[in-house]
Amino acid sequence: MTEPRWLTDDEREAWLRLMAVTMLLPGRLETQLKRDAGLSHFEYYVLAMISESFERSLALSELAARTNSSLSRLSHVIARLEVQGLLTRCASPSDGRTSIAQLTEAGWAKVVASAPGHVEEVRSVVFDSLTPGQVSQLSEICGSLLGTLDPDHRLLRPS
Repeated sequence: MTEPRWLTDDEREAWLRLMAVTMLLPGRLETQLKRDAGLSHFEYYVLAMISESFERSLALSELAARTNSSLSRLSHVIARLEVQGLLTRCASPSDGRTSIAQLTEAGWAKVVASAPGHVEEVRSVVFDSLTPGQVSQLSEICGSLLGTLDPDHRLLRPS
């Protein structure tokens, strides 16, 4: 049996800071979106991913990959958003076995109305306290971590 590779003091401090950010950031984003848009962060992210896709529609399997969600969880969220009139679900015209989620005009309007407040919250809690150099470092660090966590680029396509 090999010896555990314990964290150095610097690594431990970095790890604890990363854990604190991953614990606190989702709650801040969720609170702002619930308050200002009546959406959970996950619901907003689903709508945003569809809004950025060709013809504002996306196969549910692709949407599940981009949101790191199971099809079951995603189906429940899609159903809630359908009831609100923000999107529709239909069979793919090219492959009837594939379900497609498409933003309605109301869904597009919801994304357009919600985005400024969301971006302001992201700017406020993430970017306002960083220098341009630190933003570049953050991007590079996250890219390295994603290379290990998501080598197939399911969540984020390489730029």
